[in-house]
Amino acid sequence: MRRVTEWLNEYGESHENRANKVLHWICVPLIVLTVFGLLWSVPIPRVFADVSPWLNWASITAAAVLLYYVALSPALAAGVLIAFVIMLLITDRLARLPWPLWLTSVTIFVVAWIGQFVGHAIEGKRPSFFKDVQFLLIGPLWLLAAAFRRLGVRY
Repeated sequence: MRRVTEWLNEYGESHENRANKVLHWICVPLIVLTVFGLLWSVPIPRVFADVSPWLNWASITAAAVLLYYVALSPALAAGVLIAFVIMLLITDRLARLPWPLWLTSVTIFVVAWIGQFVGHAIEGKRPSFFKDVQFLLIGPLWLLAAAFRRLGVRY
């Protein structure tokens, strides 16, 4: 398995333009949030739903992704855990709006992906996930790693 620094460095190669970086700081968290919203919207078998309202496809996916992140970097995974909990709390609030959560999620998802592609058009480089789909999971980690570096936190 590749080391986290290898993934982050390769991802960073197509994310050097300031405008692209800003768009990623806005759009990547929104995409993660909306993926959680879409997964939250998918019904879970009643036997599991009776265990906890928080046991749903969004929380199950978050746990699986966290395991992948732990394998790459326990420190970054700890940061992602905090971010995921916040995003799942926001998703829970969005689910209480008077219209379907999936509708909110799809709308934001489409706008955020347009922002991503605008950023890459400005950058003049293709998104990393065209090379390897795993980069879809590296994007959020890349943002967190940048925040860790700025704060002087080792990962």
